[in-house]
Amino acid sequence: MLVFDELWPGGPKFAQRKGVFMLSTDSVLLADFVNMVKVRRCADLGCGSGVLSVLLAVKNRGAFIDGVEIQEDSAALCRENLKANGLDGRVRVIEGDLREHRKLLKAGAYDLVVSNPPYFPVGRGGQSPVEERDLARSESMCTFSDLCQAAAYLCRFGGSFALVHRPERLSEVFCAMTQAGIEPKRLRLVSGRAQSPPSLALIEGRRGGNPGLVIEPPLVMYDENGDYTREMNRIYHRF
Repeated sequence: MLVFDELWPGGPKFAQRKGVFMLSTDSVLLADFVNMVKVRRCADLGCGSGVLSVLLAVKNRGAFIDGVEIQEDSAALCRENLKANGLDGRVRVIEGDLREHRKLLKAGAYDLVVSNPPYFPVGRGGQSPVEERDLARSESMCTFSDLCQAAAYLCRFGGSFALVHRPERLSEVFCAMTQAGIEPKRLRLVSGRAQSPPSLALIEGRRGGNPGLVIEPPLVMYDENGDYTREMNRIYHRF
């Protein structure tokens, strides 16, 4: 029997299953970063257990979201999380390989495409003994270039592609986005503490956008006492 825990009191709830990539801060921060105001249709590429899809569906109660997930166990857990949050009518899970996006979803049908992709090229970043977790960390099944090509195909002209990645790969990320016809437009770096180097990058691009990158103030997660900062408390609804 699955046990569901609330992300914050009265907020979305999630179950976690051994062997499936666990709930991470990365998806929570990306959901907060994404602008959902005018979004009616969204695609979540590599949706995993559905954390990002659920958070975006809660953020915009009028949006419909399609999640693509290649791993059967993750897709099954995603459906359980959607059902537990009453979202199985607005969010659907499509089991398949996002590299075959032309067979799975309609071109230009989405205002927004999002992804919390694998961060490491094959052979880098360590390897998990659990295959499902390794696929979530490593680009063994899908390169970042593959992801950008899928996002460009699915996103309408003028629509957005938002993701979270590692700062040390920003050059590769920007190049792949630009080559796919997605212009980087917003960047926010995330650090553990004010004096620490950034550990995450929140990025938004626009399909067919003009050059011009806005670098937003950095997000710091912990204060000098090791407690969440005011902004992190806002993100996690802890006041």
